[in-house]
Amino acid sequence: MPSSLTASQEELKAAKVPLAWRDQCSALLIPLNICRRENYYLPWTCENEHHGYEKCQYDDMMRRMKKMSKLELQQAE
Repeated sequence: MPSSLTASQEELKAAKVPLAWRDQCSALLIPLNICRRENYYLPWTCENEHHGYEKCQYDDMMRRMKKMSKLELQQAE
């Protein structure tokens, strides 16, 4: 289920994103990693990119949890 936040496999391969990190928020991870490399992973840089990526991860987790609880309710019926 690709979304607007999912990068293509070619983009992910070019950016050398590991398979474990290729999820719904992968399009936000590419610019975050570029920013991190340019700023030598200094923790106070790339705050906007980092916040956007973490928010996407949180929203994805909440979406999966809601879907799982809905499935559990359907199975209980």
